[in-house]
Amino acid sequence: MEILQLPILALQERIEQEMEENPVLEMREEDPDLPSEPVDVELPDAPTAEERELVIDETKNNEDDFERLLNMDEEWPDHSDERSRPSRAEQEEAGQRKQDAMANMTARPQSLEDYLHDQLGWFELSEAVRSMAERIIYNLDTNGYLPCSLEDLLGVDATEADLALAREALAVVQKLDPAGVGARDLRECLLLQLAPGMPLFEQVRTLVTDHLEDLEHNRLPQISRKTGYSIELIQETLDELRKLNPKPGADFHEAYVPNVTPDVFIEPVEGGGYKVRLEDDRLPTLFISPQYRKLLLSKDTTEETREYIKRKLNAAQWLIDSIHQRRGTLTKVAQAIVDYQRDFLDKGPEAIEPLKMQQIADVVGVHVTTVSRAVDDKWIQTPRGIYPLRRFFVGGTTSADGEEVAWDAVRLKLQEIIDKEDKQKPFSDEQLVEELAKHGITVARRTVTKYRKAMKIASSRQRRDWGK
Repeated sequence: MEILQLPILALQERIEQEMEENPVLEMREEDPDLPSEPVDVELPDAPTAEERELVIDETKNNEDDFERLLNMDEEWPDHSDERSRPSRAEQEEAGQRKQDAMANMTARPQSLEDYLHDQLGWFELSEAVRSMAERIIYNLDTNGYLPCSLEDLLGVDATEADLALAREALAVVQKLDPAGVGARDLRECLLLQLAPGMPLFEQVRTLVTDHLEDLEHNRLPQISRKTGYSIELIQETLDELRKLNPKPGADFHEAYVPNVTPDVFIEPVEGGGYKVRLEDDRLPTLFISPQYRKLLLSKDTTEETREYIKRKLNAAQWLIDSIHQRRGTLTKVAQAIVDYQRDFLDKGPEAIEPLKMQQIADVVGVHVTTVSRAVDDKWIQTPRGIYPLRRFFVGGTTSADGEEVAWDAVRLKLQEIIDKEDKQKPFSDEQLVEELAKHGITVARRTVTKYRKAMKIASSRQRRDWGK
């Protein structure tokens, strides 16, 4: 179960670690660029006598187990040969390749803090103001905001002179690029980006200063009554307002995108359907060193050395068997998922079927926890993109004709209905329930509200277009 849960990259690291710590293990690197025929791996219900776990009993001679080790050349011919470990020159060459790869990595982008700090050099500032400005810069959040008041930044012992110095330093920071940094809230951030001469400058400043909450709730008629602006002018002003950046520091913080390596690939089968293939071509073929097997039975081997070899043999045999079983279990689980979700692969995400892990466990003939471990942190390459294997397990509801409908399909249909609605008369949540019912999907209003909020879709009032 421990090895089964590891994704391919973590398994590679585990193998490398075991190779460093266990001299009994040896490996043969396969050429991943050479074509290889997919191998059907059968997962037996129970290990046979020949496949049973190797356990060294310290109180017995274990002649049967040792005899099985010596016969591995015949049982596993692909896993046993006389090849030695990589030479020092080969190891140094591999290390050099890694260093070259690291040297060619993309340089770290400039941070917001560094960018602002460099700009401080353009100003003639006293040491005290410069120091306080740097303090403010390094307390900005990822969006470029100062998330605390100057009083909180300085502490309870701050004097009025300290506050005056902080205000002067903050004014300097707020003059830096990008415009809007150093703001303490959205209103201040937007106002810092306004400058006379901009289109509709006065109108934009009025809306930002006095009507942000009304804008958030799309209360344009209320803004019109208070300001005397027409709805058309307010909408033109909104177009200009949207050109401002509410998160001026966000561009300096790259979103973390994990480097995904699929464990499973899907290949179309002639005549229809799909067959899974594991991405373990780059895993080395592990085998137990013949030298150590022979050394174990040698009469010249000391008892201390013999005990050491026994421990390492157990660890090596466990790892080899676990990798073999991982391959079989993951192949069966992935194939069962692909077979069940064939409509998803043929037609798209809207055709995904409700699926529980217990259903796959019943098909494969394993415990549900085994399925959970098998799909944990694993990714699959499909004709429609790369997905986590867990993506295919979804709950559902019952349609009007009694068929099960996956929640993902409900969300997609909800998005489609809202995209096509009349924006001057957007659907309320009750009306969305009725529209879904027309497509054979029966859900409660609270479910629609929950999904709408989770999908970050505004309420009907906020979605309304007040134009002609």
